[in-house]
Amino acid sequence: MSDLQQILNKGAHFIGVQHATTRGRILHAFVGAAFGIFFTGFLIRLWSISPSGLPPLVAPIGASAVLLFAVPASPLAQPWAIIGGNTISALSGIFWMKLLGDPVLAAGLAVATAIAMMSLARCLHPPGGAVALTTAIGGHAIVAAGWAFAFYPVAVDCMALVAIGWLYNAATRGNYPHRATSFVAPSAAAAGYTLADIESVLAQYDELLDVSTEDLDTLFRQVEGRAYRRLHGVIRCEQIMQREVATVSPDEHVEHAQQLFNAHQLRAAPVVDDEGHVEGMLTADMLTARADLAIAAVMDLSPCIAPPATPIDELLPLLSGGIYHEAIVVDPKGRLLGLVTQTQLLSALWRGHIAEQITVAGA
Repeated sequence: MSDLQQILNKGAHFIGVQHATTRGRILHAFVGAAFGIFFTGFLIRLWSISPSGLPPLVAPIGASAVLLFAVPASPLAQPWAIIGGNTISALSGIFWMKLLGDPVLAAGLAVATAIAMMSLARCLHPPGGAVALTTAIGGHAIVAAGWAFAFYPVAVDCMALVAIGWLYNAATRGNYPHRATSFVAPSAAAAGYTLADIESVLAQYDELLDVSTEDLDTLFRQVEGRAYRRLHGVIRCEQIMQREVATVSPDEHVEHAQQLFNAHQLRAAPVVDDEGHVEGMLTADMLTARADLAIAAVMDLSPCIAPPATPIDELLPLLSGGIYHEAIVVDPKGRLLGLVTQTQLLSALWRGHIAEQITVAGA
């Protein structure tokens, strides 16, 4: 890297240049913000409850729209942050204006109080500072409205904007209010950390990080999965699965399964119908049920199921968490193809580890 490039990189870091975004995300935010503000104003105008001359939209709602449509995954953009943060901020500004009466004196205390109250209510929302300032310097109409200003237009605007944002994101992205993406990779516990560890580390930062604990966990798992596959390559279930598998029928009795398990020293057996479709899983601890009961009455209806192309590192958190001991490999129609046991999984992972050590030693 050239000296000039290093200087440019340091300068970008110093002034906080953000990561580049995609054109699709820019278009998504553009359309969402345009429709969000338009329909919020349109709905408020239809309601027509403002005889006192208050505007149907308050300016800080524009800042809320930036968060809602440009970074909908941010904790600062969630419904409680937008509605609670802006409303609490409006109440803070109204309080100081009523107490002091002077916009210059009230402005600073209004913003400061808004920050403190939003933090305590766990709904910190940057546009809330602008709402607090608006109530202090907004003029006679806002002062005349008093406490009602926090309800209309502030709270009403926020609720309408959030409702439109929820509908828009549901139609285009499907994840608002934001939920951390479910990602299965080498588990946090297997890596030596838990969500409590992440929360403990975050608590050491004397600042609010704009990312949730769950999103950090998902990010770490994805990084671990990517690193594992870079080091070991992708090993898939179909490469290590046991193809000859003892099975039982859901219509057979527990007594028959007991005999089968004893004869073959089984710990578990997939339950399949006459056409080979997997119906469930029967484990040894289920055989304590009455011998005359049908297997369908005692089997596990939600076993661990995996397509044959599933990378085995995705099974690690499932088979090491104490809930599942085997993964049933099925084809697209749900028919049994094989079984991946904990032993087979650990053996494959260990062989990959040994291969890595040999590669490192040779280098």
